[in-house]
Amino acid sequence: MSEPSLSATEVLAWVEKTSEKWKRLLTDHPEVLALPCDVAGVSVVSGLLQHIVAVELRYAERLKGLPETSYEQIPSGTVDEIYATHDRAMALVREMLVDEGYNWSQTMVFQTRTLGPIESTAKTIVFHMLLHSIRHYGQLATLVRQHGINPGWPMDYLMMGARRAAE
Repeated sequence: MSEPSLSATEVLAWVEKTSEKWKRLLTDHPEVLALPCDVAGVSVVSGLLQHIVAVELRYAERLKGLPETSYEQIPSGTVDEIYATHDRAMALVREMLVDEGYNWSQTMVFQTRTLGPIESTAKTIVFHMLLHSIRHYGQLATLVRQHGINPGWPMDYLMMGARRAAE
């Protein structure tokens, strides 16, 4: 029997569902953007969200062979600005995932902000990008709960395929 596997399309669906719920919560509570936050070297939540979507966009651009958008060009002033960047990045990822000719085994060399130049396969990069977002959303959930805002939804991957069983 072969081991179960998780596709990039399935992880992308989790990221999209998670991002959509965060966008709704942040639209209802825009004050969250100004909460103090020290994750990823930022000072407020809007900076963390900028980091999340910047990583999504910059890695998607690398994978597509496009010029990388600089951090300074990625807006973080409003919820709509932040998630417009996310939507742009996910559109690029979806294009690659449906391209049967895309070479996920190709090795890419690129410059990172913290580690300098590194080399990795396209497959590793796309999974890193998607799971990076999920990891930071988990950190954000803890932070907003500490400030009295309950996201109100289960965030585990289990909820992508689970339903209540009959008792």
